[in-house]
Amino acid sequence: MSKKEAASPPDDRKPLWKRGILPVLFIGIGIIIAFPLFSITYYTMVRTSTPGFCASCHEIEPAYQAWKMSTHVNNAQGFVADCMDCHLPAPHDTFNFFFTKTAHGIKDVVIHFTGKPYDRGKNRQAAYASFKNEQCQKCHRNILNIPDKRGAMLAHRDVLYPRPGYEKRCVDCHRNLVHNDSPLYRYKQYQTTYRGLGL
Repeated sequence: MSKKEAASPPDDRKPLWKRGILPVLFIGIGIIIAFPLFSITYYTMVRTSTPGFCASCHEIEPAYQAWKMSTHVNNAQGFVADCMDCHLPAPHDTFNFFFTKTAHGIKDVVIHFTGKPYDRGKNRQAAYASFKNEQCQKCHRNILNIPDKRGAMLAHRDVLYPRPGYEKRCVDCHRNLVHNDSPLYRYKQYQTTYRGLGL
C-alpha cells in the first residue's frame, strides 16, 4: 500500500458533504417543505378571489350587487367575469398574482377592522387609475371587429396600437360598466357611510 492510499480516509469516513449526501438531503427536505406550503398558499389565494368571498366583507357588498346586475354577469354569451378576472393579474403569473392579491387583502382587512370609513368614490377613482388594458384584454381579445361604429373602432385601434402621447385605456370610454350606482338596484348602504366593524 502506498503512502498516498494510506493518507486518504476510506469513503465511509469522509464527511457527508464530501460524499454528496448532504446536498441531496437538503434539496429533498426543501422540496418536501416547499411544495405543500406553495400549494396551500396558491389554493388559498385562488379560493379567496371568488365573488362570494369578496362579498363576505360588507364594504364590498354594494360593488358585488352592482357586479351581479352588470353585463360582466348577464350577457348573451353566458360568460361570467369574476373579481379576479378584472382586479388581479392572471394566476399563472404567480409572483405578481401573489403580491397583488396580498396587497389587496391587507388593505381590505385594515379598512374592515380599523373602523375607518370606506370611501367608495375615492376607491373607485384609485381603481380606474390603476387599471391596465391587459386586464380587459384577458377576455376581450378581438376588439377591432366588435364595434359597429367607426369612432369606436378607431378608439379600439388606438388602444391596440397606441401612438406616443395618444395612449388610450379601455376605461376611458368604458367607465361605468360594472360597479356603478344603478338606479334600478339601490341599497340603503349607498346613502350611508361604510364603517368597518372595529375591534
